[in-house]
Amino acid sequence: MNAPSSSAAVLPHTHRIFDAVQRGADPTIDATVASSWLRCVQDYRLHPERPSRPPVLTSTELNERCERLVDVIDCARHEMTTLFQQLGDPHSAVVLTDPDGVIVHMVSSPEFERELAPFGFQVGGVWSEEQAGTNGMGTCLAAARPIAVRQEDHFFSQFTNLTCSAVPVRDPAGRVAAALDVTSRSVMPQQHALVLLGMTARMIENRLLDLRFRNAHPLHFHSRPEFVYTLHEGRLAVADDGSILAANESALFQLGLSSLEQIRARRLDDLFQTSLADLLDRSSAAAFHPVVTYRTQAANRFYAVVRQPAADATQRDGAAPRSPVLAPRAALPPRSVAAAPAPATFQDPALAAHLHTAERVIARRTPLLLHGETGAGKEVFARAVHARSPAAAGAFVAVNCASIPETLIESELFGYRAGAFTGAERRGRRGKIAQADGGTLFLDEIGDMPLALQARLLRVLDERVVTPLGSEDSQPVEFQLVSGSHRDLAALVRDGQFREDLYYRLCGIELKLPALRERSDRDTLITAILAEEAGGPCKLSTTAMRALMQHPWPGNVRQLRHVLRTAVALADGGTIELAHLPLLGQPGPAAPAPAAPAAGTPPADLEDLSGLNPIEVNERQVLLRLLEQQRWNMSKVSQSLDISRNTLYRKLHKLRIPVSQRV
Repeated sequence: MNAPSSSAAVLPHTHRIFDAVQRGADPTIDATVASSWLRCVQDYRLHPERPSRPPVLTSTELNERCERLVDVIDCARHEMTTLFQQLGDPHSAVVLTDPDGVIVHMVSSPEFERELAPFGFQVGGVWSEEQAGTNGMGTCLAAARPIAVRQEDHFFSQFTNLTCSAVPVRDPAGRVAAALDVTSRSVMPQQHALVLLGMTARMIENRLLDLRFRNAHPLHFHSRPEFVYTLHEGRLAVADDGSILAANESALFQLGLSSLEQIRARRLDDLFQTSLADLLDRSSAAAFHPVVTYRTQAANRFYAVVRQPAADATQRDGAAPRSPVLAPRAALPPRSVAAAPAPATFQDPALAAHLHTAERVIARRTPLLLHGETGAGKEVFARAVHARSPAAAGAFVAVNCASIPETLIESELFGYRAGAFTGAERRGRRGKIAQADGGTLFLDEIGDMPLALQARLLRVLDERVVTPLGSEDSQPVEFQLVSGSHRDLAALVRDGQFREDLYYRLCGIELKLPALRERSDRDTLITAILAEEAGGPCKLSTTAMRALMQHPWPGNVRQLRHVLRTAVALADGGTIELAHLPLLGQPGPAAPAPAAPAAGTPPADLEDLSGLNPIEVNERQVLLRLLEQQRWNMSKVSQSLDISRNTLYRKLHKLRIPVSQRV
């Protein structure tokens, strides 16, 4: 669709581009954008006011492209859908292109997709710089770096109502395999979008590394044990003879290497003071919790775990294993108290009395509301109630309303039919409510559910039917309802933040669960969790137990587990002493010397995040990633966010990121 060749509304845009090309870029114009304009004018002979519709490949041509990129597309589908739902912007699209700028997969709302289709913005469209001028996808590929193209940065005037951010996706050989882009008609904070895109690209790259090296041993490591099995970890693919076949970006960064060539074909014992066989034995003995290892000829300490090749597991089990990138904690034994089998009884008298009360009221299908601090074990208690309820033979389905992005809660609860939105799973998805039919539905942190969804939930509770998104067909459901919250729901009702009718529907009876510091069975709980984290009995010194018993535990059982997990890693099979509990404020081990923060890793996440809403929790994760990328250099971080250092420190304080605790 061609724009008019002359218009007062678009001429200034044309003048700005030609002025930058002829006289040199204005300091206010991004250098990458200015270079792109120069290529568009001098190399491609394009004119801002005379765009042509980007070509769209035939189905045969597109299929050939997709076949060459099939593993990348497969690794990207789920992550792109998740990113689109996190953005919560119906006027946006998450796009994947091949190295030539051909769109091979897109997740968007049907309305936005229809709006842009006449401009060639569709699967099969060619959005290279040569065809579409300066744009997120094409310029990202041309520059081989992340790029933000704001509205007036586009070369063609017809695209100046769009905002684009894009990052390259690299294969295990370090080559650019694709571009991942977010295009929106809304004005979004582009630095925020770029960091989210970068995190998504890293997840895709990790998936691709797993997929292409299924015959190699996957090795996970980080200088902090809590970041193993997370997006921040270093990943290596190790051959049977101990040679390194591939590595992700974080691995190179933490090891102080600048390219894959510096690590490829080196042996594991060239990097760490261990062999593959030794690390396999220690990882297995520690139930695949991270174990301590050191850099060769250096004092840098890392925590690592290695496994047998995924292909071996497939041959043994007859089915493809779940990748740790798909579910970062899936490869670990159950660590969460909530995920453990419910105990027959609680030794704490208050909890035992509450369980007896709950057992009596649940027999009459009375809704149960659990009130307690974050991390106090509400889901553990709910599982114990489920085991004693008439619904015990059915499924126990838990949903944390605070940990799921607001735009994702609705599809998680109610499910969706096939084709409900572009990029949705081909067969649709059953929602959590339908999955709980005949069992128990536990809605944790119900106080954080958006008001709009509260009305839909109330209807389900009243009518006992659920309607998936995009469908007109309802299905009957019957389940036992248990809800939990650390917030005072009655106060939220008074403030207009929670529906009064839903509150009374949830609160058949309300039970207040004691915090960990109030429980009389702390010693028994400590011993049980420690044995679970260590994969068997583990010795604990008297002074260490005293410190654990006297700690106030603001993060409750979740914090206790985190502390014990780290202690097990530090003790490395020995008795846990006071020195192995640095997360309680005690000094760490005297020797060997602790690792220097090579990767600029953030401090341990011990803060109670219950006061942060889901958006703030997501912003906190994005900011932590950016801090790590900049090695915690506050000047560089503030510059990249285009804010002052004082504003950055206020944001760190608001999001509970304790800079002073960084080691």
